[in-house]
Amino acid sequence: MTPRSRLSGMQRQVLGLYRGFLRAARQKAPEERRRVESVVSTEFRQNAKNVDRKNFLYIEYLLRRGQRQLEQLKNPGTTGLSTLNATSATSVQSDIEISGPAYDKSMAMKQIIKFYPTC
Repeated sequence: MTPRSRLSGMQRQVLGLYRGFLRAARQKAPEERRRVESVVSTEFRQNAKNVDRKNFLYIEYLLRRGQRQLEQLKNPGTTGLSTLNATSATSVQSDIEISGPAYDKSMAMKQIIKFYPTC
């Protein structure tokens, strides 16, 4: 048996968020449950594919956004889950990562903070 690799704290947070969404989906009607599971799976897979694993600030932003969405989904009055268009969800990261000769990561983070001031 091969030993399992240890997960980082951020990886555990992402997996916990994913499990939280699946648990919250179980509380919804069967049709809505399948839709929520599909949206969540697609969103997580897209982010796993498109987000640079070393872009910790963007991952932390996605975690915070996901936590807010999860809290809304847990609300009994919430019947569904919507998502951003996949191109718009990654456009913030790609807009920031487009760099010129004087690329500065701190400037990129200031752009994220300015674009998402409530994060």
